[in-house]
Amino acid sequence: MSTRAICEAAGVQQPVLYRLFGDKDGLLAATIDHVWDQYLAGKRAAQKSKDPLSDLRAGWDSHTAFALANPNAYKLMFSPALRSEPEAAAEAMRLLREVLERLAVQGRLRVPLAEAARMVMAANTGVALALISRPSLYPDVHLSVLVRDAVYRAILLDIPEPEDIRENDVRKAAATTLLSSLDELTPEPFTAAESALLGQWLTQIAQSGPAD
Repeated sequence: MSTRAICEAAGVQQPVLYRLFGDKDGLLAATIDHVWDQYLAGKRAAQKSKDPLSDLRAGWDSHTAFALANPNAYKLMFSPALRSEPEAAAEAMRLLREVLERLAVQGRLRVPLAEAARMVMAANTGVALALISRPSLYPDVHLSVLVRDAVYRAILLDIPEPEDIRENDVRKAAATTLLSSLDELTPEPFTAAESALLGQWLTQIAQSGPAD
């Protein structure tokens, strides 16, 4: 984008932009600071519950929700073109560490605190960027929940899962196994139409959720 286009959209002359922000990089830095402030406002206002795991889940989900609601601004927040890391990024990490520290006090962390914080932030940021940058490749926003739970199982001890989720995982694993070998069955017991129908059924089971 050009400073001329920015000034035209804002209805000001270019000298105003340079006087306020120095240059385009200064304007982008101020914009990113503003976006981070909006993001952190919700984090700062979040009320602690009695269960830090619930707070950790809520923090992940609010992060993804912010990215989906503000895709262009979110991309700026994590742009590799930034010359320096915004101070707000450090605050976001600090707020995440506070929740993880509560879990550590309860003896529920299986990895060091700093490592756990980096894993959560990297995974949360990565899946959010994937959802907003490549929606055709990642059309299901539920992917965020799947990644969240996988990461939490990796860093936390004894995360309980409802029985219906465990049973559903078994069904999905069986369906995925059959689906992967459907084309290799010898001799072929099904017609082409039957194989296509079976493949469709197995795909639906493999992609189903607990309530499906």
